[in-house]
Amino acid sequence: MSDREKERPGFSEQALQGLHEFELRLPPDPGPASEVRPHYWGHRERLRQRFLAGGHAAMPEYELLELLLFNAIDRRDVKPLAKALLAAFGDLNGVVAASEHRLLQVPGATSKVWLQLRIVEAFAHRMAQARVIRRSVISSWDELMAYCRTVMAYRETEQFRILFLDRKNVLVADEPQAKGTVDHVPVYPREVARRALELNASALILVHNHPSGDPTPSGADIAMTEEIVRACEAIGVVLHDHVVIGKGAEASFRSLGLI
Repeated sequence: MSDREKERPGFSEQALQGLHEFELRLPPDPGPASEVRPHYWGHRERLRQRFLAGGHAAMPEYELLELLLFNAIDRRDVKPLAKALLAAFGDLNGVVAASEHRLLQVPGATSKVWLQLRIVEAFAHRMAQARVIRRSVISSWDELMAYCRTVMAYRETEQFRILFLDRKNVLVADEPQAKGTVDHVPVYPREVARRALELNASALILVHNHPSGDPTPSGADIAMTEEIVRACEAIGVVLHDHVVIGKGAEASFRSLGLI
């Protein structure tokens, strides 16, 4: 029996040699923690505690975005990324609505960041929709517009949605019908009328967004709306309004005298 085996009974020479080789592969002792701590040591926990204690009202947008990025990125200072995302997309609305392609062009952004933003967006949409679905649009028009802005105002491409109402003007369904480019979305009046019949709807509200931010109806918007009015009249369905959503405002065809 070797001297090493006598010193450490129960271990074979081969096991001890393996342990010795393992110890050689370990990194050197980094020394006192104060010498190796990154500059953002403890920042995440302090930010979490500030949020829990005081809420979000006093926090700048980049700090709120940092809180979200903590879930996507470990062991890295995410403040530079939060500020880069806000610089690229303008504000939190723009960041959350950014396309995957554009988001991943920002240095440091990853597919995990994309996933966290999609989850936040889904929660926002569901919460806004819950305030209007199964309610009369007459008594909840402001909430309805807030929902449409949440879902559509910051999209990078046009989207066309139809709000289906029953005989009491209660919103019974909200459905995206088509997606388009930055300045056009294909809409087929016959399909709009067919879906209204399937849902036994008595009235409709059309909604689409202008990614440019300007909600002014275009000539194509007006022509398309006139075609849908005729298709709906043929089946006894009323078109209450067509609303164009911009980034800071919306335009109502009815208020503009276009319906």
